[in-house]
Amino acid sequence: MPNGSLEARLHPNSASTNQPMRYLSLVQRISIAIDVAMALDYLHNHATDAIIHRDLKPSNVLLDDNMIAHVSDFGLARFLVRHDTMLSQSMTSTNGVKGSIGYIPPEYGMGGQASVQGDLYSYGILVLEMFTGVRPTDERFIDGSSIHNHVAMSVSDQVMDIIDPKMFSVNEVGDMFAHENVYDCLVLVLQCAIMCSKESPRERIAIKEVINQLNSARAKLLR
Repeated sequence: MPNGSLEARLHPNSASTNQPMRYLSLVQRISIAIDVAMALDYLHNHATDAIIHRDLKPSNVLLDDNMIAHVSDFGLARFLVRHDTMLSQSMTSTNGVKGSIGYIPPEYGMGGQASVQGDLYSYGILVLEMFTGVRPTDERFIDGSSIHNHVAMSVSDQVMDIIDPKMFSVNEVGDMFAHENVYDCLVLVLQCAIMCSKESPRERIAIKEVINQLNSARAKLLR
């Protein structure tokens, strides 16, 4: 894709590219998060058979000419087929945990089957990374902490201390700290990502609710 991957945009210093990279603005990050959520909604709810991606991460999100995000790399994907409204895997899982470290839902490590809830977990971690600028594999989390816990403990009253400040330094946005709705927008987005990345699959919110909340956050920002 012309504008590379989300990985390269979030972490340009580590990206293998000779092209100068501009950091993503707050508005761009919300729009990309919505694009990816809509892609998951299609895969899970509108394809002929539901498709579980199983490897959602920034390097598998590509950006086109208009900075619209596209989910890529379906090498680990699985189909789910419907039988009398029940979902079951149409392909036998191979041995071992599949996915990328930091984005794999905890239930997969305990033998759980691929599920839409698993993709939601990976999506939640991806969104937390997008808005904090911190990878889930960062060394600060080696003591048993996690990016989920890191954000959950700070989102209520210290949100400006944990977000990626680089999203406010691009020309398209200017001084977003002066915008009265920035704080509420960030809290809404991060709370949504926290709900997606809950440890228990049953506690994760549905992708349609994610889309609604993120659209509300973007509308709040653009008022």
